[in-house]
Amino acid sequence: MLIEDNQRCLHQGVELLHRCSDEDYVRKAGHCFDSSVGGHIRHIIDHYNCLFAGLAAVPARIDYDARGRDTIIEGHPATGIAALEKISSALGDLGDLGQDLHAEVLVKMDSGSEYRDHWAPSTLQRELQFLLSHTIHHYALIATICTVGGLDVPARFGVAPSTLRYREQIDG
Repeated sequence: MLIEDNQRCLHQGVELLHRCSDEDYVRKAGHCFDSSVGGHIRHIIDHYNCLFAGLAAVPARIDYDARGRDTIIEGHPATGIAALEKISSALGDLGDLGQDLHAEVLVKMDSGSEYRDHWAPSTLQRELQFLLSHTIHHYALIATICTVGGLDVPARFGVAPSTLRYREQIDG
């Protein structure tokens, strides 16, 4: 189910990018960290690529600091769409291969302290949860950039599932 949740989330990005012009995709929003839709999409893709690179290692070691930062992805929505679809397919392959979501992995991410080279234990399930949350967070920033730029964004885009459930409860 968690694999499918990530795939659905990535598909939301694909749907939004189909509506973006090249100009919408590369326009930097100064009030939003001087970033662009393409920059956030590239950042999301980088994190998923780190997951797959780490799962290929024995033992599995996911280094989120070893991001590719491929700026070509930032240039055109079609490039972002293709990369998101490739990741979604690779996630599907994990499910098809019966990947154990409880499999232990080691994870590294610079936290800004002296523990830059510290590897922490985790599981594939936890990392998929992290990537889903991370993607939704960046989608919220993308939604802000799009809205300020005059591009309509679906109301559910960039909103956490728990927030959506809460809103449904209070709206009755």
